[in-house]
Amino acid sequence: MTSIFIQHEIKSFLRTVGAGKSIAVKVVMGILILYLLLNVLALAFFMDRILEAVFPNEDLVVSFCKIILYYFMIDLLWRFQLQELPTLQVQPYLHLPIKKNTIVRYLSFASLLSFFNLWPVILFLPFIFKVIWVDAGHITALLFIVAIIGFTVLNNYFSLFIKRKANLNGWVYVGFALFLVLLGLADFSWHWYSIRTVSFAFFNGLIRHPYYVLLPVVLAALMYYINFSYLKNNLYLEELGSKKTTYKSSTDIPFFSRFGKVGDLVSNEIKLILRNKRSRSSIVMTGGFLFYGILFYTNKSYSDSMKLFPAIFMTGLFIINYGQFMFSWQASQFDGILISKISFTDFLKAKLLLFTAVSTLAFLLTLPYVYFGWHVIFIHFMMYLWNIGVNTVIVLFFANRNYRRIDLSKGASFNWEGVGATQLLLGLPLILCPYIIYLPCKWLGHPDFGLILIGLTGILFVLTRSYWVKQLEADFYEKKYTIAEGFRNK
Repeated sequence: MTSIFIQHEIKSFLRTVGAGKSIAVKVVMGILILYLLLNVLALAFFMDRILEAVFPNEDLVVSFCKIILYYFMIDLLWRFQLQELPTLQVQPYLHLPIKKNTIVRYLSFASLLSFFNLWPVILFLPFIFKVIWVDAGHITALLFIVAIIGFTVLNNYFSLFIKRKANLNGWVYVGFALFLVLLGLADFSWHWYSIRTVSFAFFNGLIRHPYYVLLPVVLAALMYYINFSYLKNNLYLEELGSKKTTYKSSTDIPFFSRFGKVGDLVSNEIKLILRNKRSRSSIVMTGGFLFYGILFYTNKSYSDSMKLFPAIFMTGLFIINYGQFMFSWQASQFDGILISKISFTDFLKAKLLLFTAVSTLAFLLTLPYVYFGWHVIFIHFMMYLWNIGVNTVIVLFFANRNYRRIDLSKGASFNWEGVGATQLLLGLPLILCPYIIYLPCKWLGHPDFGLILIGLTGILFVLTRSYWVKQLEADFYEKKYTIAEGFRNK
């Protein structure tokens, strides 16, 4: 049965409209992955020298034992962002005399055919054979290999389980990301525990107590069973879950209910963001870039003009990252939007409200940077006003010139769908325009006045939003058929 599933998937791939383009993309991706694997292989062969240089006062085996769990924590983060869920259109098979266990078993084992499962083998095996095999014996080396494979399989199924849960409930994604952040802070900042100590305790103990190898093996088997049971119980639901949509007249997010129809549209857009991997990555990047200021504010050589750069990104990255693909997110439903009763004025106002809400939250989360002085917060606030006022209008202006669709069913990793000249040009005005106002004032000896002008310009654009919405709406009606035609091209 497995061979039949594979044949059907190959035929489905080759018979799609964009098969030629997809093959070319996969060839390029294959070359890139091969290059990365070669780099990992080179790192593996020189790992003993690297460990000697980083930990000169420690035994090689000891230092190796201390870093393994660090790798698997990073591996789990990478998997959550980049690893794709194994796909199979199961609906056509459900009415056939095929056991659910067979379908689920295929999906479960198909997930093992991932390059993420190959990396730890390539990375650790050369060191194990070069050092541990010689120092501790071949039995201990084999135990290390089994343990590493066990942790790899555990990460594989744990990541897939969390991602499947997150597809049904976006808050699972937020909770898991927060859990990883707290796990890192508890080690590096709060010093509640040490991952190095835990890693050393297990792998060093593996040398003296071989039965320790049962821990990762049992955990991997347990995670496989949990993943298998969840997928079996939700098999039909997952297949149809992304296709069934219902509309509610009132928003599920109480905060936006006060905005009426505009609030409903914002609520639906937030659901779209949280339920799809490609759009969800914009939220992750926004959260990650909140730490961007640390690179600048801890270096006293940077002037205030350089501090504008992180302030733009920390308070407005969502506008830049998510906004550059504006309208493409709804490409699959764009024809329906054109003929629906939704006012395009409300549609634009919803985009502006979403941008304002996320940027406001991002600005509030940057307030701890007051540690570096109130002037830093002043810069953030001025750039926040600029982002919600000027940059939102610029983004929506370029959205009327974006004709490339995005398939939300595809993952975010190495996905260049929707990227074109419009996205490349968009970054220039978003980043350079505030400097056009700021730099002349700085050269005249009044840099703070330049920042105030940036903030006042942002406020002016916010106060005149109704005017800009009308201009953007008129511009859209001139180009809506061209946009819709572009979105129909797959």
